[in-house]
Amino acid sequence: MLPADLPDLPIRAVLDDVTAALDEHGTAVLVAPPGTGKTTVMPLALAGTVVVAEPRRLAARAAATRMAALLGEPVGRTVGYAVRGDRKLSRDTRIEVVTTGLLVRRLQRDPSLERVGTVVLDEIHERHLDADLLLTLLLDARAGLRPDLRLLATSATVATDRVAALLGDGTPVITAHVRTHPVTITYTPPARGERAEQRVARTVRTALSEQDGDVLVFLPGAGEINRVTGLLSGVHTVPLHGRLPAAKQDAALTQGTARRVVLATAVAESSLTVPGVRAVVDSGLARVPRMDHRRGLAGLVTTRVSMSVAEQRTGRAGREAPGRVYRCWAEHEHATLPAQPEPEIRTADLTRLALELACWGTPDGSALDWWDPPPAGALAAGRAVLTALGALDATGAVTDRGRRIADVGLHPRLARALLDGAEAVGATAAAEVVALLDDETLATGTSVEDTLRRLRRDGDRRWAREVRRLAALVPAGPHRTPDPALVVALAHPERLARRRAPGSPVYLMAGGTAAELDGATDAEWLAIASADRQPGRTQGKIRLAARADQALAERAAPALLSEADEIAWAGGDVVARHVRRLGAIVLRDKPLPDPDPARVRDALVDGLRAEGLDLLRWTESATRLRQRLALLHRALGDPWPSVTDDALLTAAPVWLGPELATARRRADLAKVDTHGALRRLLPWPAAGRLDELAPDRIQVPSGARVRIDYGADDPVLPVKLQETFGWLDTPAVADGRVPVLLHLLSPAGRPVAITRDLSTFWREGYRQVRAELRGRYPKHPWPEDPATATPTARTNRPR
Repeated sequence: MLPADLPDLPIRAVLDDVTAALDEHGTAVLVAPPGTGKTTVMPLALAGTVVVAEPRRLAARAAATRMAALLGEPVGRTVGYAVRGDRKLSRDTRIEVVTTGLLVRRLQRDPSLERVGTVVLDEIHERHLDADLLLTLLLDARAGLRPDLRLLATSATVATDRVAALLGDGTPVITAHVRTHPVTITYTPPARGERAEQRVARTVRTALSEQDGDVLVFLPGAGEINRVTGLLSGVHTVPLHGRLPAAKQDAALTQGTARRVVLATAVAESSLTVPGVRAVVDSGLARVPRMDHRRGLAGLVTTRVSMSVAEQRTGRAGREAPGRVYRCWAEHEHATLPAQPEPEIRTADLTRLALELACWGTPDGSALDWWDPPPAGALAAGRAVLTALGALDATGAVTDRGRRIADVGLHPRLARALLDGAEAVGATAAAEVVALLDDETLATGTSVEDTLRRLRRDGDRRWAREVRRLAALVPAGPHRTPDPALVVALAHPERLARRRAPGSPVYLMAGGTAAELDGATDAEWLAIASADRQPGRTQGKIRLAARADQALAERAAPALLSEADEIAWAGGDVVARHVRRLGAIVLRDKPLPDPDPARVRDALVDGLRAEGLDLLRWTESATRLRQRLALLHRALGDPWPSVTDDALLTAAPVWLGPELATARRRADLAKVDTHGALRRLLPWPAAGRLDELAPDRIQVPSGARVRIDYGADDPVLPVKLQETFGWLDTPAVADGRVPVLLHLLSPAGRPVAITRDLSTFWREGYRQVRAELRGRYPKHPWPEDPATATPTARTNRPR
């Protein structure tokens, strides 16, 4: 039902190919760069009922509006849309444009999608989490319930092999070629000390002076858009991002009479057409979801764009005429950009995905076909959160409460806060907080309470509309004094936080992460709505929080409360106390007068492992015994034990057992008889040969018994040279397997030779030693033939 006056767009050349491919195979991939008409013309050419899934609400509304305009109809007749909080549909609607998340929810309720003939997965290359999940669930539904359901995946990039393979063997890949105008690329690296927004503003002014037409600027988020707007005084700026009211979004997508600078987020990369653009200023930055599972912090982080995204942004300058793109980075840095954007499924919080999988009946998702499977660790973390919320049972199956949470259509944490918060403070009060938590761009500071007062005072329409929508989803509940902190804590109980010290800006969260609050506050407790951690920082930064107290914390997070005797090594000694905790936060503690000896022993062992064996007092005899045992273990192996630090720490309960049984604190470790304790490691009956295998002393030819030094890798015997005359065989230990290294000393006790081969030394080395020392020590014997001379420790007798 294409209109007769359809614009001459490149997609027209492949419409028949796409429809034929769908008729023959039921699946197809359409590769079409921005500007070809794939989003707004292709669905009109498809027969039957068509659902177009868009990754963003703004793109869904814009696509439906454009298709309806092509038909000369109002939105909601033949072409309609449905996004969260807004829908325009009628009985006559044949083409419905929806967000991917909404279609996932519809698919959960109606897995067969009985009235739908074709699903178009638009901009699938963007790899949004909901889009990846939707593709997986549609493939499963098509394999089981709806083999006749036609699937068309569209992409602005050519990396489509994997998608075609997922859709099935033989899935055709059809390409529409766009007629683009030449684009000149200019790199504008930052000046010294220049912030990103300053660099973008400077580049925008350059673009305005060098190029005609409107300027489209890509920035990572609404905050940067606001700051760049402030730097461009005297310039007609128009914001464009997904959180704007519909009227302002429509204004940005409509060309006016005055020259404009459109400041946009990633929404303008591929799904939307911004008319009149001749120049693009690319900040080179994007905002993407990241989950720090170790610290329990999820949020958005600013990263460099990929090469493919940079190319898509560049193409926006050549849609209607020759243009220019200004890239706000150095030219040599471009080659270091990643080729493709990182799929959200690899980096994002997967709690919501885990709930959808449980609702689908495949909690671990292992039986499904994925573009990229969800990481096992992140998925397990999401299931753990859902179990704590009561959304999953012990087997991982979804509960009735879980289905209620899923039906709300928010992140499960926010849905839980809305449902339970409505019961506690009333539907409207809970909805006010949840609407704010779901759109943190509404906050102008770190205080939840201040932001809510401003939103009520200013009558923010977008927020108020979402509050009404959310409140209608839950029972009215009681009419009590609103407590924003309670609702925040219901969403994020692990982010309940207590000040670490009076006057400190640092708070310890119940989850164990420390976070700092900008600005002064006297609040001892906070319910933190948003916090993140910048790379390289050890603690997080609090972005949004509400004042709380201990009573509220205990009420909101009873599952985190615990009370127990804690005996552990902390701060360099054993600490034994009875503690009441809220997660990692100590609420109350008192010393234990008579701690469990077994647990004290374990704590002491932990202390040794943490701080090392130097906590013990190592006497000379203990050190020598350890050295002798080390030699025998190296030379003979079993049954002689290893006595390395790691081995002794592992075996500490064995060889230090009796001492640890009576020790209570660090000071007691310094009193341990380490020599006696080490003897417990001696292997019997082999231990009876210890002095034979690793003797403490060796008798030398002079008759003296000289102590062996076992401190080095090889045993060393330091002995005066004159005492070894006549000694032809080098001594050895460990059943003769390890020769002793002889350090032959001068009469003054200084080394003059080192050898393991006395016979060779007497023949080859002694002559030089004799020549050097006989004049220096004339009273000592220096025979010409030391091999047959009499050994002695004395000087020559005077004549």
